[in-house]
Amino acid sequence: MKRKCLLLVAMLMLTASCDQSHLQQAQVPVTPGVSEQDRALLAWAEGSEKSMENSPASTPATQTELPKEAVLDGRKKLVPAIYTAFSRRTTPARAKWLAEICYEKTEGTLFTPLDLAEIALAETGGHKLSSRAVSHKGALGVWQLMPERAASHGYTPQEMWDDEKCADAAVKELKEKLDMAKGNMARAKRLYCGTGPAARAYDKVRKRFRAEILHEMQKGMLQQVASNS
Repeated sequence: MKRKCLLLVAMLMLTASCDQSHLQQAQVPVTPGVSEQDRALLAWAEGSEKSMENSPASTPATQTELPKEAVLDGRKKLVPAIYTAFSRRTTPARAKWLAEICYEKTEGTLFTPLDLAEIALAETGGHKLSSRAVSHKGALGVWQLMPERAASHGYTPQEMWDDEKCADAAVKELKEKLDMAKGNMARAKRLYCGTGPAARAYDKVRKRFRAEILHEMQKGMLQQVASNS
């Protein structure tokens, strides 16, 4: 009899435990998911760099195809994410200014604002994204153009201290590297820095900044979903 009572108590406790577990599980807040449209925008923004890491250098990039209106929406949603990443390294006013430049200077090009922003962070993120940044090799401005490279795009070294002109030169430089890389965007960005171990180390840093901006873009999408629910 005593054994039966103990068995009954154990069963009751197990049932209560399962019920309590179910209650606790139900109380966990569910993070709202992004829409299919926003997932497509994230895939578009991320591009094909991940899938191309082990591809031959001559393999061209293939970005997710989106309607023109969706691409415009994606470009706009990148700007606040870029601003957030920039504002961790410089003043809010300068972060806003540079984020807008990344948007404006990539309009009508093969590049997104993210492409220009991640290069800026890799080049001068550790120097407050200063327009007066000068490397030990003599590279100038936020996007660190060497004087001879700036000249090849029609700019004087002093003009690299002008953020807009420096960004223009950076876009032209990246386009040139993209041609050299036969359309492989990931390799073109590595070539932007150069070749060898230094360029490979630079590329790892650039990819971390790229991931940071994409993370901020996704956070913004989730906040938008939460505010609309």
